[in-house]
Amino acid sequence: MDSHDRAVAHIASSVKNFSARKEPFRIYHGSTNSTRKSQYERERMVDTSGLNHILRVDTEKKTVIAEPNVPMDALVKATLQHGLLPPVVMEFPGITVGGGFSGTAGESSSFRYGFFDRIVNWIEMVLGDGQVIRASKTENSDLFFGAASAFGTLGITTLLELQLIEAKSYVHLTYFPVSGISEAQKVIQEAAKDHSNDYLDGIMFAEDRGVICVGCLTNNVSGGKVQGFTRRSDPWFYLHVGRMMKNRGLPIVEIVPIVDYLFRYDRGGFWVAAYAYTYFITPFNRITRWILDYFMHTRVMYLALHKSGLASQYIVQDVAIPYSKAEEFMQYLETEFKHYPIWLCPLKQSGKEIASTHSLQVEKTNRKMPKMMLNFGVWGPGPKRRDEFVWWNRAFERKVHELGGQKWLYAQAYYTEEEFNDIYNRKEYDALREKYHASYLPTVYDKVKVDIAKEEQASRESWVAWLAMLFWSIWPLAGLYGVYKAVRGGDYLLPKASKRTR
Repeated sequence: MDSHDRAVAHIASSVKNFSARKEPFRIYHGSTNSTRKSQYERERMVDTSGLNHILRVDTEKKTVIAEPNVPMDALVKATLQHGLLPPVVMEFPGITVGGGFSGTAGESSSFRYGFFDRIVNWIEMVLGDGQVIRASKTENSDLFFGAASAFGTLGITTLLELQLIEAKSYVHLTYFPVSGISEAQKVIQEAAKDHSNDYLDGIMFAEDRGVICVGCLTNNVSGGKVQGFTRRSDPWFYLHVGRMMKNRGLPIVEIVPIVDYLFRYDRGGFWVAAYAYTYFITPFNRITRWILDYFMHTRVMYLALHKSGLASQYIVQDVAIPYSKAEEFMQYLETEFKHYPIWLCPLKQSGKEIASTHSLQVEKTNRKMPKMMLNFGVWGPGPKRRDEFVWWNRAFERKVHELGGQKWLYAQAYYTEEEFNDIYNRKEYDALREKYHASYLPTVYDKVKVDIAKEEQASRESWVAWLAMLFWSIWPLAGLYGVYKAVRGGDYLLPKASKRTR
């Protein structure tokens, strides 16, 4: 704990210097699972990348105290050694504890427990003026609930205590075939009523074909074959499910090792990596997936994605839609998106003893969020022309809002500030920033917006920027550069240090 306190004191000192100058800064974590373009400046950031330790697992209280940059795979490994497990574990091993709290993170257990921030008991934060305080449901509760999903715009989270549950070695996973979104919803709602079920999500492979995956923690390996998804020789989860359930009318059961289940979507990044094979005109089969396995894990994929800039050409959006509007939204995607698979994940959004996700999403008088929402993972190629790509995303955002849905802000956002303020509760959020000395920091909107006007101005006024845009638009230069940087490894978020700052 002493080394943690020293690290926090150093961070607090740095924040005090920025506060004295009223100079905004960004928090550098060392990695990201966001697809937004990196906006770091070395002279305007606070480095928290060293906060990546698990300080204590309490087996009696069933809690773990972890620093914010502890990734999910390290968290799971440490807690499993004590026979315990976080109730909500994000599907990519590189997603961090702090990222899950300050972003919007849910997974297949969120139908039962809600978002990741619901399993947090308390946090330690460095405020915008350098103070170090704790916040929980009973202490500085407005900050505790406000900081969840606020993307570090209320201060720097430096420590978290998480709830744990009893772990088991396997997941008894039942695959239910469905013929459309209506049947998918019925299966999901019935499975959610059964309190013996621990995990629940689904994959729509086409408008009229999908699979709902229902999991229960177990130590019993009888009743189905044991199937893994993390080794090079294992199949990608979605491909395995699609092949196994094609033209099947009855459910199938498998037994999946717990770690393989939790990170079943890591290899292939759900199915996004399949588009890389199309981009490079590479055969997509078991042999090529085996050969290229190193590049098909999400940690490497994010590195390549950021360095190549291809995130600005692919639609990567997660949205939650009320159950009553799910069919309409699915029809919208069938008409306007036309790419499958689509991920489905039921989420406990609000209700008894569950606070609003954060101060930005406090219910407005004209918009009440239902208790349960259905998450749609919408990931695939977008229109090639930049103006058409922007138009598509803006239309998508409008449709989600029209249906009473909520868009997760880890991805690029194309709202105008007026539109953003109409959807989110800026009044309460800004009041919280003022109270906790964070008004000089970038806002959530500052962090998530895509500044189209700035892009266009740069291309008009700078021939260097124009040539760069032209160069990277030539296939396959951007993709090759991303692969090159993935092979080299290292940091992929910071700009190169100038000679003066080295």
